[in-house]
Amino acid sequence: MRIRLEGNRAELTLGMIHLREMFTVTSVSRAYPDRARPHTYRLYVTILPRKIGRPA
Repeated sequence: MRIRLEGNRAELTLGMIHLREMFTVTSVSRAYPDRARPHTYRLYVTILPRKIGRPA
């Protein structure tokens, strides 16, 4: 799954921390500046669901 995060650099960092806690992050793009809003960036993240133990 590919997700786009938008926000300032601190918000992107916090979002990545939370995503890595819940999912396996397979790739992260560089932070692209948002042309319409100054000091705002977008970041593209590819994630996979975490493997949970096998059912009994």
